[in-house]
Amino acid sequence: MHDTGTGSTGNTAQPSRRTVLAATAGVTAALAAAGPAHAAAPDDSRLRALVSRMTLEEKVGQLFVMRVYGHSATAPDQADIDANLKEIGVRTAAELLAKYRVGGIIYFAWAHNTREPHQIADLSNGIQKASLGLPRGLPVLISTDQEHGIVARVGKPATLFPGAMAVGAGGSRSDARTLGRIAGAELRAMGIRQDYSPVADVNVNPANPVIGVRSFGSDPRAVSALVAAEVAGYQGSGVAATAKHFPGHGDTNVDSHTGFPTITHSRELWEKLDAPPFRAAIAAGIDSIMTAHLMVPALDDSGDPATLSRPILTGILRERLGYDGVVVTDSLGMEGVRSKYGDARVPVLALKAGVDQLLNPPDLDLAWNAVLTAVREGELTEARLDVSILRVLRLKSKLGLFRSPYVSQGGVDRTVGTRAHLAAADRIAERTTTLLVNEGRLLPLSRRRHPKVLVVGADPASPSGTTGPPTGVLAGALNELGFTATALSTGTAPSAATIAKAVAAAREADAVVAATYNVTAGSAQKALVEQLVATGRPVVAVAIRNPYDVAQLPTAPACLAAYSWTDVELRSAARVIAGRVKPRGKLPVPVQRADDPEQVLYPVGYGLSY
Repeated sequence: MHDTGTGSTGNTAQPSRRTVLAATAGVTAALAAAGPAHAAAPDDSRLRALVSRMTLEEKVGQLFVMRVYGHSATAPDQADIDANLKEIGVRTAAELLAKYRVGGIIYFAWAHNTREPHQIADLSNGIQKASLGLPRGLPVLISTDQEHGIVARVGKPATLFPGAMAVGAGGSRSDARTLGRIAGAELRAMGIRQDYSPVADVNVNPANPVIGVRSFGSDPRAVSALVAAEVAGYQGSGVAATAKHFPGHGDTNVDSHTGFPTITHSRELWEKLDAPPFRAAIAAGIDSIMTAHLMVPALDDSGDPATLSRPILTGILRERLGYDGVVVTDSLGMEGVRSKYGDARVPVLALKAGVDQLLNPPDLDLAWNAVLTAVREGELTEARLDVSILRVLRLKSKLGLFRSPYVSQGGVDRTVGTRAHLAAADRIAERTTTLLVNEGRLLPLSRRRHPKVLVVGADPASPSGTTGPPTGVLAGALNELGFTATALSTGTAPSAATIAKAVAAAREADAVVAATYNVTAGSAQKALVEQLVATGRPVVAVAIRNPYDVAQLPTAPACLAAYSWTDVELRSAARVIAGRVKPRGKLPVPVQRADDPEQVLYPVGYGLSY
């Protein structure tokens, strides 16, 4: 994942100015007056002229944003060629563009698009060159999910920031804006111009399996302020931010990737709880909004998911909230949007509902032809397509893609993962770690009294591009801070033998740090912590995902919430444990009692310090 060489990408050379001018001659002639990347009002007459010259097939293609396997636009590895042929019927990104004329491409780590920054820049340039070299070729809007925290597609050495709930614990709009500004600048340097972030969902359900720590918190006012700040940061750096998931995914116990959630909020509750962050995003000039694959009967009682709901997307988002930017679906491969209609109907119904970009359909050929057939048979009009295409072209123009579609390796070197950016991420993280329990002032640990530290606990697969495993990262950070720390991975469901091994190791240590991950009443992680405490050694529990773990750990004398197990958040927790920085985070969500969920154990805003 972290190979620092560009390798044989098939498009490693930076296109010459002559190549750029030749490839973009058609579109730049039509947009001769294209100004700076952040021009406030693109010339619609020129954009409309572009649309008028497009074939129907090209118009249909502009509506799709598609995955493609490979690190190169023209020469991917054989395994990626095979995957492309199997799933899309093409060999490369260049062939995808030539066959379907897609308007956007989404990058994923699992699709091998994001090995390292220089390769990403080369891939982006290869994609733009392939598209612009086609008849009436247009620049491609390249996107990714770079939320930070537990969802990031571009990893080290790019700068990785704390996730949304950690930022919510920090509570700083300035930090949220800085995160967006730096993260946006790095994405843009690699040719990625649309980020599916920030999450605007208000997480009020501790059992939410899909949002959780991806949300800034449970207070709609606080979430709104941080969403607006992050939008300003991203878009100030020339990257389109995307508020998601409209009309709100924060109160569900079903994952829309694998099921079809229902939000039971009344219209009044939706207005108070779910709508404010999206209103704030719109007021901040958000470039795109992503739909949710869930049902909200109070907003549309048809039984359709919001992605396919005209009352929600046109009636509420467009008409009531006054939004006229780009609307992009969540992935059309998710079960939440596929459970009621077949894959051929979904893209047509989404367009009828008011969507502009159709993201990652499971079968592109089926979806593309379904839209084409719907226009030819009169179910969709070509004029309807033109409305969405114009919105997409306006965004491409605003982002400077007609004027400057390519990026440079020098730009990557000057921007991505710089010392200043990494230091900013560490400073932000230091303001997020939340101390919830500190009996007898156990923390900070003393190197004199507790020189030998055992780090045990859950080691979930590391979020994309981070070092991992978490116990190793924590132990390494504590070693750098002057302790003698060793790591012992016990997993998310330790066996009795594993617990016994950890207890034996704890007796040889001066203190124990236990990383916990989504602890439940019957969790073996809970038994592990209890038995570690019974040794008499000081135990510090670090919740490396949900802060709700603390309610299940009443015997632990010290508890911290880190909100994610990325390097930057774990290093911050280590510095707090060592007393190098004081804990400053405050809970952005309430933690209910384990024995009585109706009662709040720790309220929003709770957090101790030294």
